[in-house]
Amino acid sequence: MPKVNPSILRWARETAGLNLEDAAEKVGLGEARGVAGSDRLAMLEAGDSEPTRPMLLKMAAQYRRPLLTFYLAEPPSVAARGEDFRTLPAEFAKRDAALVDTLLREVRARQEMVRAVLETEDEATPLDFVGSFDQGQGAEALATAIRTRLAFDLQTFRHGNGRGTPKGFAYLRERAEAAGVFVLLIGNLGSHHSTLNVELFRGFAFADPIAPFVVINDQDSEQAWSFTLLHELAHIWLGQTGVSGGRPASAIETFCNDVAGRILLPTAEIAQEPSLIGAPQEQVIARISAIADARQVSHSMVAYKLYREGIIDQDTWSAVTTLFRQQWLRNRAAQRDRARENEGGPSYYTVKRHKLGNRLVELSKRMLAEGALSPSKAAAILGVRASNVYSLTDSAA
Repeated sequence: MPKVNPSILRWARETAGLNLEDAAEKVGLGEARGVAGSDRLAMLEAGDSEPTRPMLLKMAAQYRRPLLTFYLAEPPSVAARGEDFRTLPAEFAKRDAALVDTLLREVRARQEMVRAVLETEDEATPLDFVGSFDQGQGAEALATAIRTRLAFDLQTFRHGNGRGTPKGFAYLRERAEAAGVFVLLIGNLGSHHSTLNVELFRGFAFADPIAPFVVINDQDSEQAWSFTLLHELAHIWLGQTGVSGGRPASAIETFCNDVAGRILLPTAEIAQEPSLIGAPQEQVIARISAIADARQVSHSMVAYKLYREGIIDQDTWSAVTTLFRQQWLRNRAAQRDRARENEGGPSYYTVKRHKLGNRLVELSKRMLAEGALSPSKAAAILGVRASNVYSLTDSAA
């Protein structure tokens, strides 16, 4: 093996979102001969000393990079994430960028493996709706196209059969997966230390005609998942691979939001809503809550729809959206406190299956049974340890 390029050690650490102190702790580099672990790591990155192979293996695991990466002549180019549709907050940190890039890189690798196994098993039938639409045809036309292809029934979405949480999202996800889209819920890189704020990433889509993927940040409220899924499906219909998040300042994000809004809350349903411009905030919040609770959608989505229809102004929309977000965060914290106090709850496999979606788990189960996937490859696709693969897939209904 050639010697390790020290500049890649630094690049790998920084793109993993770690400072010297955190990285030294993660790779087990402690103080030695009066030199702090962070200083020892800095020396490795400066080329003043050479890392051992066990140390490189730890770095590969903690930085989420293949071992061979450290022997490249120079750092590789940024992972292909497609387009970046986000309008990011000013405090967007380098660490947060690294976390999002790492997630995109990992899911892209899993998506490519799914596509490869479908091609190998002669199941790679192109989906004609991927990239089938032009934005110039308008948001209403795209909303109609998605509704028709998914065989989506709004009343079933709202009232459903009670399975899943929430009912509406379970139904919508089932329709999207039946059409051929893999829908995953991911909000971190394996632990709460790597949680991805929804202001930085709400969802992203891989507009692949063989194995289209949609990933939804499950750190968002459950009522918001349906809107995000439809937003990302709009990107797939447009043939756009990319990541979404932040405020919808760009034209394409506004367009995809309008598509999702027209499906979940048709304009005709609020056409007779009286103007709330100038109304007290309490009155605005009460009306938004009534609409949202009756229709299985988030309060923020209703607020956005009312703003787009001119029923509330931009300042009111911004203010009530902030309030709804703060309220949801408080409620989530309270739920977590209650969960810690109560024993029990769903099993690891139930939770994992819910996050992965039926389509991905069932495909892995079938390909394992047919010998098209080894347990290790199935583990890479599912994002679990190889020892958990059979327990997870055997839990499939």
